[in-house]
Amino acid sequence: MKSVVLGEKRVVPTKIVCIGRNYVDHIHELGNDIPDDMVVFLKPNSAISTVLLAEHQGETLHYETELCFMFQDGRFSSVALGLDLTKRDLQSKLKAKGLPWERAKAFDGAALFSPFVAIDDVEAPLHFTLSINDNLVQEGHIDLMIYKPQTILSELQAFISLDDGDIVMTGTPKGVGVIPAKSVFNVRLSRGLQAGAEPLLEWQWQVS
Repeated sequence: MKSVVLGEKRVVPTKIVCIGRNYVDHIHELGNDIPDDMVVFLKPNSAISTVLLAEHQGETLHYETELCFMFQDGRFSSVALGLDLTKRDLQSKLKAKGLPWERAKAFDGAALFSPFVAIDDVEAPLHFTLSINDNLVQEGHIDLMIYKPQTILSELQAFISLDDGDIVMTGTPKGVGVIPAKSVFNVRLSRGLQAGAEPLLEWQWQVS
């Protein structure tokens, strides 16, 4: 089983629960409609990786940067930044046929995570960015979410059991795109939008 880093230890999630279409600008970016209900899909533990790939089985991959929470002791106890990797062309074909997205979203290596850090208030003004080769491409903030973290947790628990260590990915803001070969991805998470805000975490991936 694959694991992620929380502080000084490693944790094995049984599953990754993903929220889709949670930022209005991203919904418009992909030409989708705003859903009436929260969109939920799953990635298996086997999707977790530390290696960022530009393609998988000959198919180009797209990045989606997301605020991610770990579930422990009945609540979201820690936070990280993650990459939801997507086979966009395949996903579009599946959506057009009304089919599930797993072939485009749940393949091996489709989920990458920074280390998780403990957090007390999941409704804090968390702000995150993704830069590729030092160019800012994505920026997100809890206030931009349609479904806030606590609402996500409450709705998920109404129909699915979450085990300690499970991860919830909360959706991506606008700015998604193709993963450039040999590029460098830098993510940053801070509390608040003000200039000079102390980062809660910073992490980097080099595209293989």
